[in-house]
Amino acid sequence: METKKLGFGLMRLPKKFTSIDVEQTKTMVDLFLEAGFTYFDTAFLYPGSEAATKEALVDRYPREQYTLATKMNAAIPGMTEKMVKNEFETSLKRTGAGYFDYYLLHALMKNNLKRYDKFDIWGFAKEKKAQGLIKHYGFSFHDEPDVLDKLLTDHPDVDFVQLQINYMDWEDKKVASRRNYEVARAHGKQIVIMEPVKGGKLANPPKEVRALMDAAAPGVSYASWAIRFAASLPGVLTVLSGMSNVEQMKDNLSYMKDFKPLDKDELEIIRKAQVILAKSAAVPCTGCRYCVDGCPANVPIPDIMEALNLHLVSGQTGAGKAAYAAATAGKGSAADCVGCRNCEKTCPQRIAITDFLKQADALYGEKNA
Repeated sequence: METKKLGFGLMRLPKKFTSIDVEQTKTMVDLFLEAGFTYFDTAFLYPGSEAATKEALVDRYPREQYTLATKMNAAIPGMTEKMVKNEFETSLKRTGAGYFDYYLLHALMKNNLKRYDKFDIWGFAKEKKAQGLIKHYGFSFHDEPDVLDKLLTDHPDVDFVQLQINYMDWEDKKVASRRNYEVARAHGKQIVIMEPVKGGKLANPPKEVRALMDAAAPGVSYASWAIRFAASLPGVLTVLSGMSNVEQMKDNLSYMKDFKPLDKDELEIIRKAQVILAKSAAVPCTGCRYCVDGCPANVPIPDIMEALNLHLVSGQTGAGKAAYAAATAGKGSAADCVGCRNCEKTCPQRIAITDFLKQADALYGEKNA
């Protein structure tokens, strides 16, 4: 089955109140498949996602019409080897898929690798592949190129790697999109790209970037520039877009159905956008929420980061204060942070979260109420 360059990331599905809007998700799945796309990506840790995948996709389409990826996470605090390996059976049951076309060890970083080794999750994945329950196995990765190089050297049989790649992070020293991409290519691995729109940030970039893109291609979505940049790279299996509504799906399909790589002039626009973004003061949070579960003070970290960005990016202090108040109502505030830094250990963007919480408290805390 041909895999087109757009994958449906099932992490940020549409919501109806606090639950996933399955009916809207069904419409999005229908549009995606009708356009000839096949790759769906979920994970054990995405709340409600695997169950929604069953209802919107698996129960409604023949198994041979799509490919499904999910992920096993061994870094959850307190998990035993048995509990981690049971995630596989849980994912099979939740999705009802029978097998997984792509199976990933989730969010590998040097501070959690020992758990994957200790529980021999590598061997477990290969065992399931031998049983036909996994067609391809790999891992998603958030760390430095030398760590990736060692992983691929130690585990040469992985079929693919999932990397965070977008034009904003291409030369970023922490995310190291370009250098990680080059390592994976040097090892001959296919690459699945995640966060091509940087958690939605590149769908609404700073006004200077918007002006550049509007002048070059009036009426074209800003997200299209980001996704086409990622999909233009050689060796890419597919680019995951975490679409959250039908409109985003239709927009992505409009330019990816007959995908054309960025040309020379378009790449120059991207280069100029990168220069502008390198000077941005924005907190590079993508809203993945990996930091939330381990917070002993119940601080809604991604929501506070979003509020803080209203001030840092566009100077909207009043709007930021209102967003902060809404985010922390009935939950922990930035002042409640105990400095344990559990959030920073799990953050794929490697953000100095504790420092930004202090900044948010200084701007929006009780003394400024």
